[in-house]
Amino acid sequence: MREFRYRRPTDVDEAVALLGADPEAAYLAGGTNLVDLMKLGVQRPDLLVDVTRLPLGGIEPLPGGGLRVGATVRNSELAAHPLVRRDYPVLARALLAAASGQVRNMATTAGNLLQRTRCFYFQDTGKACNKRDPGSGCAARHGQNRELAILDWSEECVATHPSDLAVALAALDAVVEVAEPDGTRDVPFVELHRSPGEHPERETTLPRGALITAVRIPPLPAARRSAYLKVRDRASFAFAVGAVAAVLDLDGDMVRDVRLAYGAVAHRPWRAFRAETELRGRQFTPELAGQAADAELAAARPLRHNGFKVPLIRAITVRALTELAEAQA
Repeated sequence: MREFRYRRPTDVDEAVALLGADPEAAYLAGGTNLVDLMKLGVQRPDLLVDVTRLPLGGIEPLPGGGLRVGATVRNSELAAHPLVRRDYPVLARALLAAASGQVRNMATTAGNLLQRTRCFYFQDTGKACNKRDPGSGCAARHGQNRELAILDWSEECVATHPSDLAVALAALDAVVEVAEPDGTRDVPFVELHRSPGEHPERETTLPRGALITAVRIPPLPAARRSAYLKVRDRASFAFAVGAVAAVLDLDGDMVRDVRLAYGAVAHRPWRAFRAETELRGRQFTPELAGQAADAELAAARPLRHNGFKVPLIRAITVRALTELAEAQA
């Protein structure tokens, strides 16, 4: 591991200034992803800016409804919060499916959203990877790509985003609060992560030095009827090979509102807008759920080893929505 310097800023402005002034610096919170990548030599920051002592750890109800979740709230705390469990069960279930208890006790909200791909070729410094080493190539496209993207990949990168929490937040229309060198702004969650394009090393739309300070989850009564289904190779701590976050609100058997997002299918958490359009305002049936998934997956381009993801995502979409519909009957 490369030697590095360590600073603990006293406020958000100092943290943003420290990172903005050093292109080799990185923020440190729970460290559950960053420290592993430092040990592998994938990331080699020369300065760690520790943000764990900044006042970013609260979970607050908002005046008009919804929640504001601080950037350094631990995943275990967020999953166990009574308002999350009551109003946004999809969020609690995504967090509980995401990792072991030990990891959840360390991992933070913002760190989870900014974690980097678990692509084998990204983590192996002896392999070609445009995300790790721009211009070196993408060994995954014609290599072992079973866990990788079927949607929105480019010739430069076929990696997937690994976060379960991010999939749930995409379905909930969350908003990310960001402190930047030029001030603060709000970023709609679906605009936070980038498609790979020609620059897969640019994983978010945030500028250098930006610090996520909180995530706001809007009031969404329908979210009380929500679910998260994750398919993985083993029941213990493992990353998804396919996942769906689903919100379904019925008026009788008519779909009044629906939100869908997929995990482990693209470079970013994938909001399934086409599928939602197919469902909204129509009489719900499992057959309609399958048709909606087919509409979303029509753009899929499976790689050599991951074609199974297309019927898998279809199946878990139907299952999640059907179970939510039956619970409302």
